[in-house]
Amino acid sequence: MLESLLNAAPDCQIICSRVVNANQKRAFEAWANPNHLKNWWGPAGFTNTFHEFEFKVGGKWSFTMHGPEKGNYKNECEFIAIQEPDLIAWKRYSQPLFKVLATFERVSDAETKVTFRQIFDTPEECAKIAKFVVDKNEENLDKLELELLNVNAQL
Repeated sequence: MLESLLNAAPDCQIICSRVVNANQKRAFEAWANPNHLKNWWGPAGFTNTFHEFEFKVGGKWSFTMHGPEKGNYKNECEFIAIQEPDLIAWKRYSQPLFKVLATFERVSDAETKVTFRQIFDTPEECAKIAKFVVDKNEENLDKLELELLNVNAQL
């Protein structure tokens, strides 16, 4: 499964990456720990209610994203690969259907390159969502950076 994600066709992927001011362990933890993840997951203005978060291969992640103006968006996922502190992958069972591969690459003792890939089964499915999701993914990474700043400030 992991190899198929790593080798997905370019036209079936939406990729965002950013170097964050956190070591690799801390960057990974922001994705792996629901107490951090719920604070930053989703575009600007969105909040989350986590119903289930079993961080293990085969574990379920069930949550509702609450839109800033209206709407509650149910999400059902299953973790399909975890290699601490290098990568996390999951499969969505909610629409739109895709897989996520998040990788964490050490840049320095205090910086990590986070790459967030959404991987679709077909180029057509990818193209439907790519029009608006790239900017939203950048907002998501903005919120991740704020969460990491808060974590660093607490240490």
